[in-house]
Amino acid sequence: MRHIAIVGSGPAGYYTAEAAQKLWGEDVCIDIFDMLPVPYGLIRFGVAPDHQSIKGVTRRYEQTALCGNVRFLGNVKVGEDVAIGELQELYDAVVLATGAPRDRELGIPGDHLGNVFGSAAFVGWYNGHPEFAALSPDLSGQTAVVIGMGNVALDVARILAKTREEFAGSDIVAHALDALMASRIRRIVILGRRGPHQIMMTPKELGELGQLSRAAPYVDPRDLPDAAEDALLEPGIRKSVAHLRSFAAIPESIRGELPLEVEFDFFAAPRGLVGDGRVRALSVERTRVEAGRAVGTGTFYEIPADLVVSCIGYQTSPIAGVPFDERAGRFANDEGRILPGLYCVGWARRGPSGTIGTNRPDGFGVVDMIAEDFPSSRGKAGREGFDALAARRGLEVVSFDDWKRIEEAEQARARSDAPREKFVDVEEMIRAR
Repeated sequence: MRHIAIVGSGPAGYYTAEAAQKLWGEDVCIDIFDMLPVPYGLIRFGVAPDHQSIKGVTRRYEQTALCGNVRFLGNVKVGEDVAIGELQELYDAVVLATGAPRDRELGIPGDHLGNVFGSAAFVGWYNGHPEFAALSPDLSGQTAVVIGMGNVALDVARILAKTREEFAGSDIVAHALDALMASRIRRIVILGRRGPHQIMMTPKELGELGQLSRAAPYVDPRDLPDAAEDALLEPGIRKSVAHLRSFAAIPESIRGELPLEVEFDFFAAPRGLVGDGRVRALSVERTRVEAGRAVGTGTFYEIPADLVVSCIGYQTSPIAGVPFDERAGRFANDEGRILPGLYCVGWARRGPSGTIGTNRPDGFGVVDMIAEDFPSSRGKAGREGFDALAARRGLEVVSFDDWKRIEEAEQARARSDAPREKFVDVEEMIRAR
């Protein structure tokens, strides 16, 4: 019998478990660890609360989780409650699928000022992550600046702009919904260092921005390249740019009738945050694109900013005993191999890139590596060994059955137009199981 430990219960973790099952069938035991009492990682805490169709992928993960040779072990902090070396002693292979939950630092003067947040923290706040539930962003100012040109920046801008009715069917947590409904923000600026042809935003998410009931997106027509140049773009980016062109064509009279505007500011690099304890403005340098890179022009201006959310990327959290690549912000690895018997997968392997589905071939690939490196079981103690260790240390391990009871409790306490009301405190989760 093979014994596999997977650290992280998000998409990469469950796709890896699925791959191991398909390869070895009943001849494998898989333990999936998570530091929180609830599974699904990025799906629960990263995917926007108004994107419930995307969250539906958890039904696939549940099929894997309910198999008899797969266990969910929640509320276990690998690196604290149990060391990586101890897992390596107990399991034939250990796979790190911890994602990239930390914000990449903005790294400009003033980034320590109040009401400046990274997207991991801000998204975690409105998605009910226990680490960020008490964030309390101040939404009483008029201008929010969102730094970044990817889908996360779009998510943040859209969430800031929605009405109460537009949150129907979402699982946004109550504390965030109440704060957003009291928001006085009237202008949202999405700031990008490069131009429309370099955006990473996908057509679907851009299209959603054009359907908001109280906000109109705006693109300065002067920022758009000649339309003939769009033919050289990849189809997906070409569709996204088509949305930007439609935003540029919205008449000023229509925009003026709505209480909120979402403005794209291209060719604009943030250079410093200005304020007196809390942010008041953002210093920006105008750029031009040379060989795909943003180059400063020496022209500076300021944007009023009462709230700043930086959506410029994520990093993996280091774990004691695991080689880490500080520059890349992920575990040091060779195509997924870290050390003998120790692997990584998903964002922990390649950094924060790709879609949720990208993690599936990644998971199948790492299982093929394990099979190549260790053609047969290494005779490790596996789950029996971990259970004995957990008992000695008094660990309060949360099972998948426990999680289902937590989920039932969240559904029972939901608003009438919401699928659930998440617990945002670990102790509350544990009491509900």
